[in-house]
Amino acid sequence: MKNSRYNIMLVDDDKATMSMGRNMLKTFYKVYPVPSAVKFFEIIETILPDLVLLDINMPEMNGYETIKKFKADQRFMDIPVIFLTVNTDEDSELEGLNLGAVDYITKPLSGPLLLKRIATQLSFVEKNRELLNAQATLKTYTNNLEEMVRGKTKEVTMLQHAVLTTVADLVEFRDKHTGGHIARTQHYLKALTDELIRQGIYTDEFAAWDMDSFLSSALLHDVGKIGISDLILNKPGKLTPSEFEIMKTHVAVGVQAIEKILLHTENHIFLHHALLTTGSHHEKWDGSGYPMGLKGKNIPLEGRLMALADVYDALISTRPYKKKFTRIKARKIIEEGAGTHFDPILVDVFRKVEDTFARAVQTIQG
Repeated sequence: MKNSRYNIMLVDDDKATMSMGRNMLKTFYKVYPVPSAVKFFEIIETILPDLVLLDINMPEMNGYETIKKFKADQRFMDIPVIFLTVNTDEDSELEGLNLGAVDYITKPLSGPLLLKRIATQLSFVEKNRELLNAQATLKTYTNNLEEMVRGKTKEVTMLQHAVLTTVADLVEFRDKHTGGHIARTQHYLKALTDELIRQGIYTDEFAAWDMDSFLSSALLHDVGKIGISDLILNKPGKLTPSEFEIMKTHVAVGVQAIEKILLHTENHIFLHHALLTTGSHHEKWDGSGYPMGLKGKNIPLEGRLMALADVYDALISTRPYKKKFTRIKARKIIEEGAGTHFDPILVDVFRKVEDTFARAVQTIQG
């Protein structure tokens, strides 16, 4: 990552802070000291920042008002903003983060800390650019794929599966702790859906499904992890609360990637399934999940199915923060989550197919 290509805008009415901040950063970045929010909005029409350092306490327009206006413009929605302030209370920090800030640094500025925080956020910017490039490639491929489908349905289906598997493998290659996870969860989903169909449960929902497309699309449920920093994704230990908030953004990154593909291609059923699975597999039956806090059957069935499969596989797998649980303990945790974390109907079905889950664990090793 070549830091010199990045534009950093330091928006602060305090001349001493601007001078100090510029001296700290000028060796590594192109720094633009800006004395007010009004001047900031003038400059960004000609110079696009890669990251904004924004003071909260400014006259005319304070930092909170500034970030609201800045983030309301679609051109700037993805540009990270770090607040600079003398305020150290939790409410001020929470308000800034709720408005879209990615970090919060108190004054007086510390050079090493400031550089580290900026480097972390710019690594996310770089990953997002890489993801956009990957999306462009995938978009080109998808357009060609639609043309091929008309004459070579079987061939294209096989090729589609190969591409999805490759993307899934790429995610697992970056996440060192989840080897075999995507393949195993696909087996769990097939066991659950086969039993649901056998019992005639959720028949109305399944009537509109292409089951093969759903199972293939499930390969993309964690594609958003491509946009998460390796420092967080492969941290050898439990994540801090702030790191976990960043990790949670993999859902939004994955949804955005799939939505951008949908904008440039025909509405393919497997992308529809992928969008719902990716966007809702961390929702919980009682509404305490993320990112939208959906509750009960407001959670798409795709997400409810993946939630159970995803958690089960995490339970029986080794993670940096835990040892793998036994099959018996994993089953107990799933059962205890009925009606809170998981759809209770799906937990009942899980009990009937748990042997199939266990065989998938034995067969597919990380």
